Amino acid sequence: MPGLEQELRTAYRTGKLELGTKSTIRNLKLGRAKMVIIASNADPSVKEDINRYASLSGIPVVEFNGTSIELGTVLGKPFPIQALAVLDAGDSNLLDFAEESG
Repeated sequence: MPGLEQELRTAYRTGKLELGTKSTIRNLKLGRAKMVIIASNADPSVKEDINRYASLSGIPVVEFNGTSIELGTVLGKPFPIQALAVLDAGDSNLLDFAEESG
């Protein structure tokens, strides 16, 4: 997905993203997430949990075309990120990717 990485960086700078599996699932349960991005190599049980909670709330899930390490690198983090919740897309067009994939 060309453009997704750039939109992620913009959203991280200007909006609000919650990084990590636990906070992503918590935000899904509370209905705060507008969309979820999950790494392609995320643990199958993590994907299952996130997809279950997202479908209950009608929140789109977009699979990042890269590993959790690459997802962390896109956001300038020195650690892998399996999942992240978008609470506020800021100045990015990140939510457009949810419409394209869903």
